Amino acid sequence: METPSILPIISIPSTQSLGLSVDLTKKIQEYGRLGLQGAVNTQRAYQADLRDFNVWCKTNEQIPFPVSPETLAAYVTHLAAACKWATINRRLAAISKWHQLNELETPTQNRMFRIVMEGIKRTKGIRQKQAPAFKINELKKVFREFDVGSNRKLRDKALLLLGFTGAFRRSELVALNVDDLTFTEEGLIVSIAKSKTNQYGDYEEKAIFYSPESVLCPIRTLQAWIGRLESKNSPLFVRVRKGDKITSSRLSDTTVNDLVKAYFGTNYSAHSLRASFITIAKINGADDSEIMRQSKHKTPAMIQRYTRIEDVKIHNAAMKLGL
Repeated sequence: METPSILPIISIPSTQSLGLSVDLTKKIQEYGRLGLQGAVNTQRAYQADLRDFNVWCKTNEQIPFPVSPETLAAYVTHLAAACKWATINRRLAAISKWHQLNELETPTQNRMFRIVMEGIKRTKGIRQKQAPAFKINELKKVFREFDVGSNRKLRDKALLLLGFTGAFRRSELVALNVDDLTFTEEGLIVSIAKSKTNQYGDYEEKAIFYSPESVLCPIRTLQAWIGRLESKNSPLFVRVRKGDKITSSRLSDTTVNDLVKAYFGTNYSAHSLRASFITIAKINGADDSEIMRQSKHKTPAMIQRYTRIEDVKIHNAAMKLGL
């Protein structure tokens, strides 16, 4: 049983009857295809989820597409034995998306199915495991002890400092080019072409500022790293081969995750850079609008979700009652 593509069976309406040129018709078809398929990462995730569903259906002799509410209820019950709530919802999103794109009724709206989902939700809970945040003293200790004698170490420090002070996602970090950076007397402006919440290339900028302590300064560290790059019209963060040889090959986002774990510990992940910025800024008195200007979150609700303040004694209004 072949796994269906997340791309729909339906096609873009033909434009041949309009008497348009072949080139223009091809362009219309191309734009339509891009509009339907969505972001590459989302496409890839959906396809993996559809593959898992398809395998389960084959094993259990069920019809996967279009799927009945009863079959879907059985599938999520199977998932509930080992998967977290977030994983179940992601799988359902892929299945629902396929039905929507193929102009079929989505079974996720069926009353019986929703009752089953409510039961799973009550049983498993909805709390997600989140990447922990560093404490500021822990962060400073790592950067103060950094040996930047090699190209590799200097690159790592520049990447981690920028990732933290800019509240970057790892995909945004590795997508940066040297010419996305504008250095001024006041600091650094980083231009971002696209991001998870900016799929259409809207103009976005992040501001990075000098640190009084040079070993903690993201700008001075970045300038030192850029000074070692052969080309100023290249990816900002590139691979360093054996022998400490700088290449022109852009780093992958998985490398960012590996670096965070290597320097801060295996409990942390690349997302900890972003979570740490939000948490530390919040503790130091930044309001949600200030944080959102850097993190590029669209709503204050997401700031609350990203804030990692586990100690109930920290940042608590009960300390400000005046008693």
